[in-house]
Amino acid sequence: MVYLKMVSIFHHVVTKLVKMLMKPMLSHVCGRRSCWRSSPWLSQILLAEGSERILLIKGKGSSSISSDVSSSTDHTPTKAQKNAATSEDSDLSMRTLSTPSPALIFPPTSPGFQNGRGSSTSSSSVTGETVAMVHSPPPTRLTHPLIRLAAKQQKEQAHIDRLPDQSMIHIFSFLPTNQLCRCARVCRRWYNLAWDPRLWRTIRLTGETINVDRALKVLTRRLCQDTPNVCLMLETVIVSGCRRLTDRGLYTIAQCCPELRRLEVSGCYNISNEAVFDVVSLCPNLEHLDVSGCSKVTCISLTREASIKLSPLHGKQISIRYLDMTDCFVLEDEGLHTIAAHCTQLTHLYLRRCVRITDEGLRYLMIYCTSIKELSVSDCRFVSDFGMREIAKLESRLRYLSIAHCGRITDVGIRYIAKYCSKLRYLNARGCEGITDHGVEYLAKNCTKLKSLDIGKCPLVSDTGLEFLALNCFNLKRLSLKSCESITGQGLQIVAANCFDLQMLNVQDCDVSVDALRFVKRHCKRCIIEHTNPAFF
Repeated sequence: MVYLKMVSIFHHVVTKLVKMLMKPMLSHVCGRRSCWRSSPWLSQILLAEGSERILLIKGKGSSSISSDVSSSTDHTPTKAQKNAATSEDSDLSMRTLSTPSPALIFPPTSPGFQNGRGSSTSSSSVTGETVAMVHSPPPTRLTHPLIRLAAKQQKEQAHIDRLPDQSMIHIFSFLPTNQLCRCARVCRRWYNLAWDPRLWRTIRLTGETINVDRALKVLTRRLCQDTPNVCLMLETVIVSGCRRLTDRGLYTIAQCCPELRRLEVSGCYNISNEAVFDVVSLCPNLEHLDVSGCSKVTCISLTREASIKLSPLHGKQISIRYLDMTDCFVLEDEGLHTIAAHCTQLTHLYLRRCVRITDEGLRYLMIYCTSIKELSVSDCRFVSDFGMREIAKLESRLRYLSIAHCGRITDVGIRYIAKYCSKLRYLNARGCEGITDHGVEYLAKNCTKLKSLDIGKCPLVSDTGLEFLALNCFNLKRLSLKSCESITGQGLQIVAANCFDLQMLNVQDCDVSVDALRFVKRHCKRCIIEHTNPAFF
């Protein structure tokens, strides 16, 4: 009897001790006070609202825990108890596993579930250790309805994911290169769609701080995965304004993009002739080249290696048709001669502010490039009437001509253009102070299909010249007379009465009355008038 009584007392003390030690730890793990029960071999604790199930398995060598413990009551542990619980937690007295496998919770040697609730006896590798194993309950029983609803909504497909691949590719086609690269990081499907070769016919990069050389290297390397070392789909590269672009970046393009047709590097002042020669030599289909603002570029030609491999007529191998060399200040007649000899298929050539170009350079140009339709030599102050005589050799092929601020051009040069270039549609002669009414008369009588004319800052042009213009150029749509001091309202009324299709009229700094402006507005309904008269609105 004494032995049984001692066992009972020992059993009761152990049970109380386990309750005191485990309850603070459960409060730390679960964040709440829990009701729990004990059995001789397994203590099963069900958390409030049944959100988690923790199995306390008796460790090897520990005493059995009786079922004499009654239902738990609210108990606030003392400071010493809290310290004991923290010490036990750090000394491997409790292990917490999030979503473990069933084998971790129930070893193969332990019995299975009974009526949906675990009942087993297990042992631990640590003597006298009690292990708490936490695992998520089956969602059908223990998951809160709101959690089930959120999971259901997550499983539902997003609206954009319902679109077919062709629609997604069409949407991606409107994105710039940097945004397209960001889309490739969303998910696996978007990654595959974003790198579809059809979306990579054009690379467009902008920004002064972007490392363009590295960006081009990474992009071309990725685009070359399907076709070794070449990007067969890439046709256009636009890196205008990227000041960090160097010859290395252009060399990457030349090596990897043999089908390149359009290249724009305007404002990239660090590139040189050698890089441009590489692109021209290795990209035989290149038709559009914009090197405006590249002050180190002095000519366009093939590399020496490419020239040796080709026939003596290798210059005709360059297929560039559009060339913009605006603000290439160091371009001289010799460089223009080289360009003309190699780029014989030019149809659009822009040499704005190439201040070293003279009439001799234009003579070389007209010898080789006989198909030019658009030509600009604005602000080339050394171009004179002799240069106009050379340009007039283009005859009816010339459609666009800009000679703005070429102070050496007079009525003589305009007469050459008017006589031979009868199909001229656009003429910009702003700032050519040597042009008078006689020049405008020659132009109006011979170039009757003229649609746009800028004779601003030509102080010698008066209402007489406007009258010839109005009676011959009925298709005129744009007319600029800015700062023409000799123009009055009478000349404007004659123009408005005959050129009904006029869409833009610039009379800033002209002495024109309000009545004349109202007359123009009444007869040319779609005309936008740019003026400096505050009384007209």
